[in-house]
Amino acid sequence: MTHEVRGVVALEKGAPVSVETILVPDPGPGEALVRVQACGVCHTDLHYRQGSIGENFPFLLGHEAAGVVEAVGEDVTDVAPGDFVILNWRAVCGRCRACRRGQPWYCFDTHNARQKMTLADGTELAPALGIGAFAEKTLVAAGQCTKVAPARPEAVGLLGCGLMAGLGAALNTAAITRGQSVAVIGCGGVGDAAIAGARLAGAARIIAVDIDDRKLATAETFGATHTVNSRRTDPVTAIRELTDGFGTDVVIEAVGRPETYLQAFQARDLAGVVVLVGVPTPEMKVELPLLDVFGHGGALKSSWYGDCLPSRDFPMLVDLYRQGRLDLDAFVTETISLDNVEKAFEKMHTGEVLRSVLAF
Repeated sequence: MTHEVRGVVALEKGAPVSVETILVPDPGPGEALVRVQACGVCHTDLHYRQGSIGENFPFLLGHEAAGVVEAVGEDVTDVAPGDFVILNWRAVCGRCRACRRGQPWYCFDTHNARQKMTLADGTELAPALGIGAFAEKTLVAAGQCTKVAPARPEAVGLLGCGLMAGLGAALNTAAITRGQSVAVIGCGGVGDAAIAGARLAGAARIIAVDIDDRKLATAETFGATHTVNSRRTDPVTAIRELTDGFGTDVVIEAVGRPETYLQAFQARDLAGVVVLVGVPTPEMKVELPLLDVFGHGGALKSSWYGDCLPSRDFPMLVDLYRQGRLDLDAFVTETISLDNVEKAFEKMHTGEVLRSVLAF
């Protein structure tokens, strides 16, 4: 059986997205059919639309989603019809060298559905990050479904990408501990999630850095104890002044630019940790004095998907949300329909939204 649904597709590079009829097959072995309830509009989807990630158009966009399993194929045991799930793009294989050495959050051979979703004329679609959730239903590998306790899909679905990236940068990659000092450079959705993660971990001082006073005010609501407008003040000097001249134990760079990475490097204390979670473009380069790398010690890390293991992290974070200890609702700026995804992309450039969320 084939399911006919509506979905948002990027037909060609740089062109506005369009709502198309999508044909979704029944799940085969190892696959699951999910009725999508909500999907966040992430910068990664915009990068697909712009051709920055690949040229395999047309793309079925959307990947930051939650919904209900409608059907499963043969050999699927971890999820069943009726399960409420968050979709993830790290469906660990259990066999690659990362999985074998006990680090499945680095899995190098994650699974996607084998069957293809298509346009009505049979044109095969490339689903964003192997998910394609800007659609009423989507077909994924069963391992891309993480069962969690039922919760507001618009909020918890955001753990599928951006919020997990920020929370995980703080909790997993940096492994912030109680009493540490933390600076976060860049206070969009990922940066604010890193701030929320630092607060969850018990950081004593959390310094938010951005060029937009509106974003800094929002960062305070997620747990920032101090703010620095780097358009008006040198952030390295300001961070050191706020830490008795030493710098912070951890700096999380959530912008992905050479100049802000250098600021992060210079703003950490001796033996401090820098975590890059902002995504740079291929041409960007950074030059560091090697003696400073040696002399400062510590660690320079990058964070992939918050170094998360969905089966471990999603249920735990949803439980914190249900307990009122992690305010995921605050990240949902607006809910939209399929017809408003292009407008949501435009709003990303103005800084007026943390997340627009497509709700079905």
